[in-house]
Amino acid sequence: MFMSNPFSELSEFIPAAVMQAYVVLMILLVIGGTVLDMMHKKSAQYFFKNAKKAQKAAKRTVSGGEKVSLAISTVANEVLTSSEFCNTRRRISHLFTMYGFIIFMATTAIMIFAYPTPATATPVIVPILWHIGAAMLCFGGYWFWFSIRVDVAAEGVRWYRLERADLFIVSILATATFGLIWSYLQSSGAGDFMTMLGFVLFIASSTTLFGSVLWSKFAHMFFKPAAAYQKKITKADGSRENLPADFVLSDPATQKRFPDIPQYMGDNPPNMGLGIKREAPNHY
Repeated sequence: MFMSNPFSELSEFIPAAVMQAYVVLMILLVIGGTVLDMMHKKSAQYFFKNAKKAQKAAKRTVSGGEKVSLAISTVANEVLTSSEFCNTRRRISHLFTMYGFIIFMATTAIMIFAYPTPATATPVIVPILWHIGAAMLCFGGYWFWFSIRVDVAAEGVRWYRLERADLFIVSILATATFGLIWSYLQSSGAGDFMTMLGFVLFIASSTTLFGSVLWSKFAHMFFKPAAAYQKKITKADGSRENLPADFVLSDPATQKRFPDIPQYMGDNPPNMGLGIKREAPNHY
């Protein structure tokens, strides 16, 4: 099971060209759905408008080298390690799901385009990674669905309650789950009917995943890195998205700028504490 390419064996029933065309179609659906999502929500329009507004309010010019450094920081933190999640359990769950999905999709494309038939031997590592990626996706996704999502400190939603916002996580979990089931049925010799049933469910769930980008949370993964990078830029150039700066309340310059501070809090205001950071976050 783990060392066999399920798509090469499938080529006995479905031509490799058809499988490759399906993958291309799914890519086009993702691109089209993302573009339609941007047009519908006007997210790109808002993003660029907000960036221009921040540029006008900038107090300093961010150099090219600093921008590169901020971009690298964004990739290393918000993208590769999902540092925006303060809750450790949620962060680990997300990382398993994200990297599992990437490995699963990448190896799927490799097997379909590079090794579509038994005539071309598939390196053992590729199907192994395909199964590992699917298993990682399932681990992170089901952990989120049955443990984190139902936690009253988070959403507190019943595991069987479905909403439109759940379309992404449900379809991505179904794709990985039915992919593993199909691979098992194929390698165990369960019969043509059961094997094709597993394959049909796998294709149905993957089509739902990539075909429902407009209505799911799939498209947001493309905006999160850009939004995180823009936020770092606004902090670096001083515009701070029109938010007030971090002032030291006991600083005479701050008290001169805001006379009500010494009036109501005294010349040496007490430390207000950690605020919401006084305890570890249980939400996400």
